[in-house]
Amino acid sequence: MNTNGLEARGGFRQPSTWLALMPVAVLLCAMALLIICGGAGAVQDYCPWLLLGTGIVAAGTAMIVCRCPLGNLWTGLRKSGSQIIPSIPILLLIGTVSATWMLSGVVPVLIDCGLKVLNPSLFLFTACAICAVISVLTGSSWTTIATIGVALMGIGTVMGYSPGWVAGAIISGAYFGDKLSPLSDTTVLASSSCGVELFRHIRYMMLTSAPAMVLALGVFAVVGLVGDYGAVESRNELAAGLASTFNLTPWLMVVPAVTGLLIALRVNSYLTLSVSSLLGLGAMFLFQPQVVEALGGYGVATGLTVLATSTQIATGSELLDSLVATGGMEGMLQTVLLVTCAMVFGGVMIGSGMLRSITEALTKRIKTPRSTVAATVASGLALNGYTGDQYLSIILSSNMFRPMYERNALESRLLSRTVEDSVSVTSVLIPWNSCGLTQATVLGVATLTYLPYCVFNIVSPLMSLGMAWAGIRIRRTMPGHA
Repeated sequence: MNTNGLEARGGFRQPSTWLALMPVAVLLCAMALLIICGGAGAVQDYCPWLLLGTGIVAAGTAMIVCRCPLGNLWTGLRKSGSQIIPSIPILLLIGTVSATWMLSGVVPVLIDCGLKVLNPSLFLFTACAICAVISVLTGSSWTTIATIGVALMGIGTVMGYSPGWVAGAIISGAYFGDKLSPLSDTTVLASSSCGVELFRHIRYMMLTSAPAMVLALGVFAVVGLVGDYGAVESRNELAAGLASTFNLTPWLMVVPAVTGLLIALRVNSYLTLSVSSLLGLGAMFLFQPQVVEALGGYGVATGLTVLATSTQIATGSELLDSLVATGGMEGMLQTVLLVTCAMVFGGVMIGSGMLRSITEALTKRIKTPRSTVAATVASGLALNGYTGDQYLSIILSSNMFRPMYERNALESRLLSRTVEDSVSVTSVLIPWNSCGLTQATVLGVATLTYLPYCVFNIVSPLMSLGMAWAGIRIRRTMPGHA
């Protein structure tokens, strides 16, 4: 089974399983040492160089030990790059949306409304539910988190919740909605890659996703009810600070309304985010003259500064200063670097044949539904780490296991659901994956800090394993008719 589409030539020997696992083991050990020495936040700072160094070592090992042709490595890099490179402009545009929505007053208005309306004891529950609904409607967890998620992050912090819990609730809701939305690119990709009709795929996913989400909402509700959150003094202080810094007019809601309309119409992501950024920039010049003057006055230079670089406004409140600080495109550069290095590592793993060796070892002698689903989950989690990209992981998982599901007379919708449960929702939990990098940057919370609190994302693959173990709705088909 050739899972990476590369042919052996020129005396190239496929790496052994142990040799293929070596780069992964080195990377994980280096990550563990980095966390022990520098804490969870250090991963985002030094992870690019670990990925790049491990990728170079893996490439050298494959060329020397296995006589891997340079052309194979280049083909692997191209395959990895074709999925990851298109996300780089989106990352930069997310930085501009976050900056303009904050400085225009859109996010401050949402925070102000949230502080007045949301019940502090049920905040995590409500935040998760809100993000789930918005993500279902938009089909994009990234957009949901970069917009309403940023506002909810500010509200939760003021109410006294730890950043990990707030980020976990936001991400759980956003990825639940993204997973079940017919507008989601990952949902469409998983169903099409496995040959399953889209809505049939979504209905079957509800068997694992709905219980996982109910459990997540229950956990978030209990955490809020047993804690002491929402001190009135801090809420009033922040509300007063927002009102004195920004003009909190309802007209600012035109910006998210237009953005939501563009998303609903399935307008190209690049165009949607560009229009949203320009609308936010225009709203800043129109409604926030005091902010514009603080940034250097009206002019093209101020607009470019907001879009491209980090900005800071003095509000008189330390909490509010950190909340309204923006990064623009500059704030996303570290993420872009990480994504690029992850692309190199994933490309080398594909091109060298190491990924193929690992997957063949995982899939050998698998025949029962339980072991097939378990192997799919394990491979999905591993691919998210190897490739650093959920799209490439979905494609590879689907291509690798589709023949096996047909051979073992298992429904193709079981494969598409398991791929979603193990790839789509766990990508955000890996520090060097494009999803984990992006959400950590946007929310300002390190991936390993919010990981334990992403209840839905953690439970989803476990739910998939549990359903397979119990045999719930696991149906056999005629071979060749999955």
